[in-house]
Amino acid sequence: MMRERPERMVEKLPDQAADDYQRGLGTRQIQMLAIGGTIGTGLFLGAGENIAKAGPSLILTYAVAGLMLFFVMRALGELLAYRRAEGGFAGYAREFLGPFWGYATTWTYWIIWVTTGMAELTAAGKYVQKWWPDVEQWQTALVALLVLFVVNLISVKLFGELEFWFAMIKVAAIVMMILVGIGVLVFGFSDAGKTAEVGNLWSHGGVFPEGISPTLMTLQMVMFAYLGVELVGVTASEAKDPEKNIPRAINALPVRFALFYLGSLLVILSVVPWTEFRGGASPFVLAFDKIGIPGGADIVNFVVLTAALSSCNAGGLYSTSRMLRTTGVNGDGPKALAKLNGRGVPVLTVVISTLVMGIGVIVNAVVPEKAFEYITSVSTGGAILVWTVILVAHMVYRRRVAAGTAPKSPYRMPWAPYTNWIVLAFFVFVTVTIAWEADTRIALYVMAGWLVVIAAGWPIVRRNSQDATKVKVALAEESTSA
Repeated sequence: MMRERPERMVEKLPDQAADDYQRGLGTRQIQMLAIGGTIGTGLFLGAGENIAKAGPSLILTYAVAGLMLFFVMRALGELLAYRRAEGGFAGYAREFLGPFWGYATTWTYWIIWVTTGMAELTAAGKYVQKWWPDVEQWQTALVALLVLFVVNLISVKLFGELEFWFAMIKVAAIVMMILVGIGVLVFGFSDAGKTAEVGNLWSHGGVFPEGISPTLMTLQMVMFAYLGVELVGVTASEAKDPEKNIPRAINALPVRFALFYLGSLLVILSVVPWTEFRGGASPFVLAFDKIGIPGGADIVNFVVLTAALSSCNAGGLYSTSRMLRTTGVNGDGPKALAKLNGRGVPVLTVVISTLVMGIGVIVNAVVPEKAFEYITSVSTGGAILVWTVILVAHMVYRRRVAAGTAPKSPYRMPWAPYTNWIVLAFFVFVTVTIAWEADTRIALYVMAGWLVVIAAGWPIVRRNSQDATKVKVALAEESTSA
């Protein structure tokens, strides 16, 4: 009898289970999706302004932030190994913190990636202007959005394949840049060979040339650069063998962070003194300009353009459409949002996410000079909220394990709950830095307004959300007892 009741409950939501997704993402695509989400505009464009602000100390900021985000991912990985949930971390927020937090997390993550997609489209417009200065930012943003919209409508397999090659281009370019930079440092060739030396990391005013305060003020953009690392949790519903592939992808994060972020910045700042960088330009393109390899800067500009499109593809449309579908599955939005077409694609949510992301095109048309900073600060503020929910849900899960009411996960977060509290304190500090500057403080106003909207919408969806939660809990109990 215990096995029949959940089955009848599932029949009420026949098209809303996580298994309705097509398992179209293989090991290589999951690995590259994790890379594609974490290497984007924050590094390729935002690092230029941060270098100009803080100099070589930016490398330390990336190292500390990367460590904090690795602990967040270990917490998420433990939850994913415990039980695969529809909507990833939003499902765990629902299970361990209650229906409201599942609802709030789902919608917040959706709006984060909508705004992040806007930032990536903004960056694409800036990159194209290197070749065609007369092309407006908003025009490039519109064309890129329409192309990615069509790709996401076709199938998850095509999306995964496109993202795989996008990420491959980024990885190859960063590795090439590191090797070329090392060659310049060791052999002294190229136009930059006479001044290139490791001593550039401290010989132009020291590691902290502008002091500690400017370094701390770069945290907002650095955190934005890491936004997307949690995409591994969103892909679990469409991953082949997630129990093996998800932990593998998470365990590889320290190596990726060390290579792609720390390694590339160490080489760039050794080859070109930090004093030559400026905001609004990619440090990668500028470095190749200084090295003087024929066509090198154009090649790198193409790479950073694909990086922006990759991040917009992986997070901006893929992630937002899946999270928006979850609102229909869990009763946090209209049931129509839960529908999939015959290819396993949530068409309606892809369309809605694309339309809302189109606001970024308007922002680029109205305030192109401030668009990137405004949009990224909003994304970072929302991301901190979501990462905080992951950590708190993980702590509640651990308490239930200790109480014997939840099974122990085979994949564990080290030194919990102490690491949870350390990372949460770090997030509080980052929030303070966001509030400190007028240009980024707008993020807190936007997020405060967003929380008001979320709270106002809860009474409308509460009943359906709680009913869906009962279904999920019954299924979870059935799975545990089976």
